[in-house]
Amino acid sequence: MSKVTEIVDLIRPAIEGRGLFLEDVKLTRAGKHSVLRVTIDLPSGPGNVDSEQLADATRAVSATLDEADPISGAYTLEVSTPGAERKLNDARHFSRAQGRLANVVLTSGDALTGRVEDIEGDNVTLALDGEQRVIALEQIAKAHVQIEF
Repeated sequence: MSKVTEIVDLIRPAIEGRGLFLEDVKLTRAGKHSVLRVTIDLPSGPGNVDSEQLADATRAVSATLDEADPISGAYTLEVSTPGAERKLNDARHFSRAQGRLANVVLTSGDALTGRVEDIEGDNVTLALDGEQRVIALEQIAKAHVQIEF
């Protein structure tokens, strides 16, 4: 079992027990010092992880890691959310981006900018210039949320 897998298995219950989703865990080493980056999110649908939820999850992850001590030596724990311009890689990501503007590049090379209206199964519905377009996730090469000012 890899160190990251061990850490994921340790902290997932603490995060999910708070109604959150464990998005990613990365452990990097720089000399004797390590950085553990934990990315959390809401499980689905629109909305945001608020600062109280983030602080609570950080305390829970920290306490779990302190108790199990899976990382030898000094390390820095960073718990964050995917951010405003998050990548959209799967149905859950598009679910989280409902109502948001997204830049989408299709496997055909076409680039689109539209508002994520719905996600049903393996299809995402985008509003493009007043028209709705249903796109299969398998046709999307890459996508990310666009910040609106």
